[in-house]
Amino acid sequence: MTASILSWMMKKYLQKVDQNKSIRKQQAAARKRMPPTGKISVRELAKQNAGMKNIEITPENIKSFERVARKYGINYALKKDKTKDPPVYMVFFKGRDEDAITAAFREYTGQALKKANRPTIHKRLVKFRDVIKASKDQNRTKHKHQEQTL
Repeated sequence: MTASILSWMMKKYLQKVDQNKSIRKQQAAARKRMPPTGKISVRELAKQNAGMKNIEITPENIKSFERVARKYGINYALKKDKTKDPPVYMVFFKGRDEDAITAAFREYTGQALKKANRPTIHKRLVKFRDVIKASKDQNRTKHKHQEQTL
């Protein structure tokens, strides 16, 4: 490898590094120009001038609702209502996202009902333990009966 080839390779490498830096800067600038999505503050949601609506939600259900809202790409803001004895959270969203919110809440309530109707692990273990115990008892009586008949 000669010195001229080495210098040519270094120039090409440095050009590629500079090109990648400029691409990253352009991508970062484009991300900053995009409006925020997902969970945002009430003030940022109000700046979007789309008319806001709200729904009450209990503190136990916030995390599971956030997962569904992210799935549907909804911009929302949470605000804690301290005036009520058990604190309630208000979910603010844009008025034009109303259809998406109803679909998200429909899916969320379906998940919550499915989770509520599902028996706990402890209950399922007790049930399986009883089934196994019953099958062992049947097998023992069969073996005893067979031994006596011989």
